[in-house]
Amino acid sequence: MKAVELEIDAGRDRDGNPETFGTLHLRTGDLVALVGPTGSGKSRLLADIEWLSQGDSPTGRHVRIHHADGTEPSDNPLHRVAQLSQSMQFTLDLDVGSFLQLHARAREVPDPHEAVARVVESACTLCGESFSVTTHLSALSGGQSRALMISDTAILASAPVVLVDEVENAGVDRRKAMDLLVSQEKIVLLATHDPLLALLAPWRLVFSHGGIRSVRERTESEEELLHEFELLDQRQGEVRERLRGGHSAVAGED
Repeated sequence: MKAVELEIDAGRDRDGNPETFGTLHLRTGDLVALVGPTGSGKSRLLADIEWLSQGDSPTGRHVRIHHADGTEPSDNPLHRVAQLSQSMQFTLDLDVGSFLQLHARAREVPDPHEAVARVVESACTLCGESFSVTTHLSALSGGQSRALMISDTAILASAPVVLVDEVENAGVDRRKAMDLLVSQEKIVLLATHDPLLALLAPWRLVFSHGGIRSVRERTESEEELLHEFELLDQRQGEVRERLRGGHSAVAGED
C-alpha cells in the first residue's frame, strides 16, 4: 500500500473565530488524539474528514487525502475513510464467518479465508472473549462486536484513514486496538476522553467551542506519565479478570 497523506486546512469555531494551526499534515502510521469537553467539536472534525469537506461544512475546513506522490488513493472517496462509531449493532442474520466473507469479497481481498481467520483471531485477542467464525452476530457481546469491527477495519478495509469515536467503554484492550490499526498502515484519528488513550498518541488536537484550539506534541514528562497509566491499566485488567472468573479481587484471598 502506498504511503498516504491527510491534509486539513484550518477553518473556524462556532463563534466564527479562525483556527490558527494553518494546515495539518498527517501521514501513514500517524496516531492523533482529539481531546476536549463533550460538544467541543471533536465529532465535527471527524465528519469533516469523512466527507472530505471543501469549505462546505459549518467549520469551513478543507480536507485532502492523497498519496505522497500526489495521486488519489481511490476513485471512490468512500474508500478513503473508515469510521468506527460509538454505537455498534448488527441486524444481519449471519454468522461471523459469513459476514466477514462478504466484506472480504466486496474489498477484493486476495485470500479471504486467511484474512477472515486473522480478523477473528485478532478480535478475540482485543476483547479477551473467544468466539469463532460460526458464532452468530447477534450472540456477540458489546466488547466482542466492537473488537470484531476494529479488526475488520484494520485487516480487511482498504481505507487509509480511520476515524475512531470513543473506544474506552468498548470492553477491548485499548492499546492493542490502536497498535493494530496503526500497524496496518493507517492514519488514525481518535476522539477520546480517556487520558491513557490521549497520551498514547504522539500528537493531540485540543478542541473548544467547535474548533481546534491548539495542537500539542507529547512531552517526555507525559511519556513517563503514560508509563504509569499503563501499569495502572494492567493492574486494573488483572483485577477485572479475577472478578470475571469468580475470584477475590485480591490475589491469595480465595
